[in-house]
Amino acid sequence: MGIVLGGTILLSTVLTIQVHYSLTRVLEEEQGAQGASIGRDLAARATDLILVNDLYALRQLLLETQANNRNVRYAFILDTQGQVLAHTFGQGFPVDLISMNRATPEEYQHTVSLDTPEGLVWDIAVPIFGGKAGTARVGISNEGVRRVLLDLTSQVALTTAIVLVMSLLAATFLTFVLTRPILELVDATRAIGRGDFSRRVRRWANDEIGELADAFNQMAVELERADELRRERELLRRQLLERVIAAQEEERRRISRELHDSTSQNLTSLMVGLRTLENACDTPQVHDHTQELRQVVGRVLDDVHTLAVQLRPSVLDDLGLPAALNRLVHDWSKRHCIRVDLVVHLGNERLPEAIETALYRILQEALTNITRHAHAKSVSILVERRHYDVVAVIEDDGVGFDVNQNHGEGHLGLAGMRERAELLGGSLTIESTPGSGASLYIQLPLNQPAEIDPLIGWKP
Repeated sequence: MGIVLGGTILLSTVLTIQVHYSLTRVLEEEQGAQGASIGRDLAARATDLILVNDLYALRQLLLETQANNRNVRYAFILDTQGQVLAHTFGQGFPVDLISMNRATPEEYQHTVSLDTPEGLVWDIAVPIFGGKAGTARVGISNEGVRRVLLDLTSQVALTTAIVLVMSLLAATFLTFVLTRPILELVDATRAIGRGDFSRRVRRWANDEIGELADAFNQMAVELERADELRRERELLRRQLLERVIAAQEEERRRISRELHDSTSQNLTSLMVGLRTLENACDTPQVHDHTQELRQVVGRVLDDVHTLAVQLRPSVLDDLGLPAALNRLVHDWSKRHCIRVDLVVHLGNERLPEAIETALYRILQEALTNITRHAHAKSVSILVERRHYDVVAVIEDDGVGFDVNQNHGEGHLGLAGMRERAELLGGSLTIESTPGSGASLYIQLPLNQPAEIDPLIGWKP
């Protein structure tokens, strides 16, 4: 549209200027020729009247000449001495006008331009009878030329406006025709960006835009196929991860039960046997060695019990998440001498087993990372139910870390926690800066609405 507007305005401007100058020159030449013709006719007809000294008829001739030619601004007759014999000025003759134009007897005519308050006037002096009878002076106004030029300019401006409107309409139509396929491509591209790979565009014409539409449709097909493969792989990955975690928890439960039921009982039986041996033997040396062995077995029994609780605390299965977290925090705080503030608000109903297990493992891994890396003096933990979500927040006042950097083993622990949360449709957010501690925010949905796909989120 800018090209059309600029081209039309430039063309009309150049054309108007050229026509104005050309027409001005032609009209001025024509007006000059007309004025010379009027002056010669006036000089020829005034000769006899001057010779008989009929001044009245001479004035009537001047008035008739002015009336018959609308471009004649004034007319007057001078004698050979330069005295005015007759004129058409009603309010008095301007004396200065006499000296502004003089024609010699040898000249056929003499023309000068006068700039008057009423506009440009062409003053034409024609000698009468070779200058022997005087001089006829005629003033031709430039008003006619100006009026014609004004009319022409108005016509050109009107024509330009009409052409401009037609050009705008044509440009608008062409813009609509040319940009509609592009706008459809843009809309389809945004739809694909939102995950709707079913969008296709029409082939409007057999041109470059049509080829682009075909290429876009082919790209959409490939993206849709790739998205289906990705979703299938994501589904398989999640199913595999679920089975791995389930198998891991089951194996933890089995090992914990084995340590509790078998290993702990064997160690207890060993301690009973050592005590029986100690009571049965009176030798001081054997008595001392028996006490040392009992202490070793006691420490091993405590370690086995701790290991069994860490693998799969029975309180989590029997009493639920709050009791298991209280036990975990109490043992961890006692073992590492770090103050822990635990607040749990979950109501009277127990959470689903998968969510309880995931939260317990995430918080357990978070406490392990604090032990290894944070060097914290205090830790605060909040677990509560919020509408359709359960939220856990754990904060420490340790050394902190840069969440954008890879931290090796600790980073793998964070990745495992995030993977557990995402597996249940939740999220894990980490906020930390070096020297200012760290905060973990875990959000897990309790009841997913039916219209939510656990793989890709909200369905379109």
